[in-house]
Amino acid sequence: MSKKLIKMVFKMFWYLLLGSVIAVILARGITGFVAWNKTYSESSVPARRIAIIFGAGLWRDGSPTPVLQDRVETGAKLYFSGKVEKLLMTGDNSQVEYNEPQAMREYALSLGVPDSAIVLDYAGRRTYDSCYRATSIFRVSQAILVTQKFHLARALFLCNALGLDGVGVEANNHSYLKRSLFFWNLRELPATLTAFADVITRPEPILGVPEPIFPENSQ
Repeated sequence: MSKKLIKMVFKMFWYLLLGSVIAVILARGITGFVAWNKTYSESSVPARRIAIIFGAGLWRDGSPTPVLQDRVETGAKLYFSGKVEKLLMTGDNSQVEYNEPQAMREYALSLGVPDSAIVLDYAGRRTYDSCYRATSIFRVSQAILVTQKFHLARALFLCNALGLDGVGVEANNHSYLKRSLFFWNLRELPATLTAFADVITRPEPILGVPEPIFPENSQ
């Protein structure tokens, strides 16, 4: 390989790297602006009939991780304070032995949330899928989105871009390890770019027969 060709490849690499950095900064800036306008505390968030609780992983024994516990706990607080009527728990159940929604349901029941207030979405494999299915399957037009700060901006951006009027509440009830927070925030960089691509291309997730949470469709 000639020196000229090596120099050209090296130059192209730096252009691509610079372009990627700029794209990430813009994407994070846009989602951050959306979140800034739509994030509230538990007490000040506008009441909505539905809160969407996003999955966040399970331990090997099938129990919810501390991150997921925080989300369910925050959703339960919103329910008991009268901010919402139903909790839509959306997560991954692509494998029989891995059932995020059911684990979320069981934890919510242990907190005193009645089963009649819980709705499960077993095909929320990604945040995009959860937002898409909330509107298409469960006919949700407004909701409070419940997740941690590092994830909330992307969730708000996706749901609102897909036609769901969402506001957010941060589920930060526990202190997390600094290395864990670093990893989660780092993971959000490519995930945010993917979110923009999804909004543009609109890939269709797993769908099915509509199951409106409120038959009158007036949420």
